[in-house]
Amino acid sequence: MNKDQIEGKWKQVKGDIKEKWGEITDDELETINGNYEKLIGKIQEKYGHTREEIEGIIRSWQS
Repeated sequence: MNKDQIEGKWKQVKGDIKEKWGEITDDELETINGNYEKLIGKIQEKYGHTREEIEGIIRSWQS
């Protein structure tokens, strides 16, 4: 899944995000609202993953 797909399928992707990164709250997901850069930043802030690690996980969700 790439940046454009994340933004276009935000409602569907939120469940995957909650499953993988459960510390991200619903309110934070509402604030992110499909913005790829905000999503990457929030995951880095909460979990300390590198951008490459996060993007690798997101790409694996390709459907």
